[in-house]
Amino acid sequence: MNYKMLLWGMFLFLIGQITAWYQTNGQFISKWFKDNPFWTILIFAFPVGYTYIEATRVIASTFNGQVWPTRLLGFAMGILAFSTLTYFHLGENITLKTGVILLLATAIVLIQVFWK
Repeated sequence: MNYKMLLWGMFLFLIGQITAWYQTNGQFISKWFKDNPFWTILIFAFPVGYTYIEATRVIASTFNGQVWPTRLLGFAMGILAFSTLTYFHLGENITLKTGVILLLATAIVLIQVFWK
């Protein structure tokens, strides 16, 4: 397995998830986002879509064309981005339930990467 490509794909998913978080939740942290949903869509749609497509391509190539790993790793990167940004910007604490979910997301990544 090419771990460099895997990390690159996971990084791209993380960037896509972060960008998607700002696109959908920016309305709660900025009046501009709230008042300009059309421009928010136009500004963020291309970067979000492109990073998801590229991350999927890179990770699928790492796993010999399989797409399930891309979905699971994208999900895990989304959980990581969402929990961090929601805590940082909106002050929503990581509860015990959320902590368990983060551990499960970590387990998903580890199983996907290291289980042969």
